[in-house]
Amino acid sequence: MFCGVVSTSFTSILPRKQHHSTPFSPFKSIQCSLPGAVAEPKTNNATEPLLLNAVRGLDVERPPVWLMRQAGRYMKSYQIICEKYPSFRERSENVDLVVEISLQPWKVFQPDGVILFSDILTPLSGMNIPFDIVKGKGPVIFDPVHSAGQVDQVREFIPEESVPYVGEALSILRKEVDNKSAVLGFVGAPFTLASYVVEGGSSKHFSKIKRLAFSEPKILHSLLQKFTTSMARYIQYQADNGAQAVQIFDSWATELSPVDFERFSLPYLKQIIDTVKKSHPELPLILYASGSGGLLERIALTGVDVVSLDWTVDMADGRRRLGPNVAIQGNVDPGVLFGSKELITDRIHDTVRKAGRGKHILNLGHGIVVGTPEENVAHFFEVAKGIKY
Repeated sequence: MFCGVVSTSFTSILPRKQHHSTPFSPFKSIQCSLPGAVAEPKTNNATEPLLLNAVRGLDVERPPVWLMRQAGRYMKSYQIICEKYPSFRERSENVDLVVEISLQPWKVFQPDGVILFSDILTPLSGMNIPFDIVKGKGPVIFDPVHSAGQVDQVREFIPEESVPYVGEALSILRKEVDNKSAVLGFVGAPFTLASYVVEGGSSKHFSKIKRLAFSEPKILHSLLQKFTTSMARYIQYQADNGAQAVQIFDSWATELSPVDFERFSLPYLKQIIDTVKKSHPELPLILYASGSGGLLERIALTGVDVVSLDWTVDMADGRRRLGPNVAIQGNVDPGVLFGSKELITDRIHDTVRKAGRGKHILNLGHGIVVGTPEENVAHFFEVAKGIKY
C-alpha cells in the first residue's frame, strides 16, 4: 500500500570550492555534464546519519541507501512473525512487533534509513473511520464516505491519543539505531487517504472519488482539509518522538490530471509542508507518488526537500527537471531484483551516475515486490554501500 521542493532551511547551504586535487570519478564527470546537477557540496557533519547529510547537500562519500518495503514478506524472518500474528493491524499496532519488524532489515542489511513498520491508513480509526486490512484483499473501509454528513463525522487526528504505540516505537527505534542510520517515519497524503476512504478500499478506476470531486467538490475539499490538518500534526508527532525524516506517500494523486492535481492534491501537500516547516524547519520531508513523471514540475511546488522518483522516470531527466536544489530518491525498478546479480549491479551504477554526486538517496522506484529473493536484496545493499563518489 505504501504508498516537490526545497525548504527554506536548506536553501541557505552554499557550495564551497575545494582547492585540493581529487582522484578521477565517473560520478564527478557526470555531475558536471547533467543539466540541473547539484552544486559542489559542503563538508559533512560526522555526527549525523549519512542520509541526513546527503539530503542537506553536504559532502558524502556515497549515496545513502534504503528500500521501500524493506521490512516485509520477502524476508523469512517476517514470514515467521506473520505465521504467529496473522493480522496486519496487530503487527503494525503492537510496539514490540513494530520495533522488531522495523529492525529486521537493519540488522541484516544495515540500510541508511530505518523506516517505521506501519501503514498509511493507521490514523483512520482515530479519525472515526473504521477499517481493516484483510489478507489477500487489502484495505477495507467499512463505511465509505460520500456525503457532507459523513465528512462532519470525521474527527481530526490526535496521534498521542489514538496511536501512542507509534511514538513509543519511534523512540525505541531511535535508541536502538543510535544515529548509525536515520529513523524514518511516514504518512499518507490527503488525496490518497481520501481515495481509500471514498472508494472503500483499493480501486482500479477511482470512479467514486472522481464522481465526488467533479460533482460535489465542496464535500471532497472538506474531507481533504481534515486529512491535511491531521497529517501535519501526525508528522510533527513522529518528529517529536524520534523520526529524523518523514516520507509522504501520495500514491493515488497521479490518477489526477495535472489541472486536477493542482486543485485536489497540490494545495493540501503544500499546506502540510508549510505547517511542518514552521515547527520543524530542519526535518527533511520526502514525497513519493508513483507514476509522477507528468507532474514533476508541479510536485516541485509543494516545497518538499526530497522527491522520490518511480522507475518510469529517467533519473537524469528527473534531476534536470527538478533542478539543483532538490534532493532526489530512487529509482531502480523493483523488478530488477528478480534479475541476475550482474543486472542489479549495472542498474544501481546507472542510477547513481545519472543522479550525479550528492543530494541523492538510492532506493527503488516502488516497494520491494513479494517473492523477491532475499539474497538479491542483500546484493543490492552490498553493491550500493560499496559505491564511492
